[in-house]
Amino acid sequence: MDGIVNTKPTAGVIGLGAMGYQMARHLKEKGFTVAGYDVSAEATAKSQAIGIPTMADIGEVGSGAEVVVVMVQTDKQVVDVIGNGGLLASLAPGSVICIASSIAPDTCRQLEREAAEKGVGILDTPVVLGQEAADNGTLTVFVGGEAKWLEKARPVLSAFGSNILHIGPSGTGQIAKTTNNMLLWACICANFEALSLAKQLGADVPTLVSALMHSSGANWSLSRWGKSTGKWAEKDMDVALDLAQSVKLPLPLNGLVDQLMKSMNKERMQSLLS
Repeated sequence: MDGIVNTKPTAGVIGLGAMGYQMARHLKEKGFTVAGYDVSAEATAKSQAIGIPTMADIGEVGSGAEVVVVMVQTDKQVVDVIGNGGLLASLAPGSVICIASSIAPDTCRQLEREAAEKGVGILDTPVVLGQEAADNGTLTVFVGGEAKWLEKARPVLSAFGSNILHIGPSGTGQIAKTTNNMLLWACICANFEALSLAKQLGADVPTLVSALMHSSGANWSLSRWGKSTGKWAEKDMDVALDLAQSVKLPLPLNGLVDQLMKSMNKERMQSLLS
């Protein structure tokens, strides 16, 4: 309506892949002014098709946004997007960068220090619950960083997240995501082994899964058996084991889970249901 001023912070999304596209879509549909950027022509075209403006470079996104969500794949990509000619060169003081990628806590802390010199906030905001939650706008967002930056970014994060959980200072959002993933992959391996035995003994696995969800063995992975992909398990386990090595903490169970998950995929998990 004429005369109504949009008080929502202007937003940007860097990385318009499967997750970033949905984040940008939810922002647009909830009335935010949002612009995106991706190196992929296909991802760019897909976003443009639903009315999300895409910029020619990262700097253009930064110059027009108060809160930017970064959803790329690796630590190096995050550093390239934010530092040395990236977002920090174009964002105004008081802006906030939300690192939704799953990366090392130390990378987040280093970027926070660099951003502070320019008056820009950095939050690590990795997400959990997978693609279905991203599609539905019901992600859980773990947040590391200063509370004042979270309050500015909260409306943006709430556009695609139903639970915004402040864990502590910079890097702790990533620690929460790593911890979550360690438990998730361990459950997937345990579920697969147990269900494989049940199937070999003649049980109907879908019926058994429904029954087990009322038992002490219930877990989130089991509740949606056959939907998980295990896509990022190897990367996530590498992060967990590297962090453990940095503090000289043995993780014998997760060392085994790391090896077991290398052969796990959606098709293998679904095979137990037929």
